[in-house]
Amino acid sequence: MLDEGRAAEHVPHILVIDDSPEDIRSLLVSLRGQPWRLTLASDPRQGYQRALALRPDLIVLDVRMPGMDGFTLCRLLREAPATRRTPVIFLSSAGTVEERLEGLSLGGVDYVLKPFAAEEVLARIRIHLQLAWRDEVVAPVEAAPSTQDTDQVMLRAAMRFIAQNLGELPPLTEIARKVGTHDKRLSGIFREHLGTTVFAYAREVRLRKGQELLADSQLSVQDIAELVGFRSACNFTTAFRERQGLTPSQYRQQAQGESVGT
Repeated sequence: MLDEGRAAEHVPHILVIDDSPEDIRSLLVSLRGQPWRLTLASDPRQGYQRALALRPDLIVLDVRMPGMDGFTLCRLLREAPATRRTPVIFLSSAGTVEERLEGLSLGGVDYVLKPFAAEEVLARIRIHLQLAWRDEVVAPVEAAPSTQDTDQVMLRAAMRFIAQNLGELPPLTEIARKVGTHDKRLSGIFREHLGTTVFAYAREVRLRKGQELLADSQLSVQDIAELVGFRSACNFTTAFRERQGLTPSQYRQQAQGESVGT
C-alpha cells in the first residue's frame, strides 16, 4: 500500500478512450475539475499507444469504436506488461448482458452504461483508484513499445483467446480482429515466434486440453471432443492417436490407472 505521503505526491492520471468525446462532455468537464491528470484519445489505436507510453493509473474505455472495439483493446492492454494491472472501466452504450459479461471477463473492473451520471462515474473512478493503490507501486514511464513487443502482445492475446474458445473457434480473420490485427499479420506472427500456423497451434492446444480432460475427468470421449472443438469423437480419436500413439480410451486407462496406483 502506498503511504499517505507518497499517495499525496502522486497525481492520478486518467486516460479516456472514446471515439465520440462530445457524447461524454459532462464527464470530461467533471474530470478536468478534479486534481487529476487527464489524457483523451479519440481513436482506439492512439489510445493503446498512449496507454503504453504514459502508463495511466486508470483507463475509461468505450466499446463500440471503429477499427478496433474496446473489447479488443482491453485484450491487448491485459497482455502488455506496462498496462496489465491498470484498472479499466468500460463506459459504453453496449449494454446487453452478454456485452457486459464479456467486458468483465476480459478484465474490466467496472462497466457503466451510457447515458450516465458524471458524478457516479467519478465515484467509481475514485473507488478503483483506491483499490489499485493498495498494492500498486508507481513505476517509471516506459518508452513506446517496439514492433516486436507489439507482436508479442498480439501473440499472447491470440493464444489466450484460442484457449478460451476451443469449442467454437471462429475463422482466422475473426481471431485476428479480436486481437487488433489482420489475418496475414497474425499468421506471420505465429510463424515467426512459434514456427507454426494459427490453426496448427490451435489443434495442438485442443489435443493438450483433451489429454488433460481424459486424465482428470470422467467425461465421455464424445463430450471431450465437443468441448475442445472437434467435430466428432472419431476425428478426435484419429488426431489423438496420431499425436500420442494411443486411442483416447487407452490413454485414459493408462493415465487414470497410474493415478490410482500412486
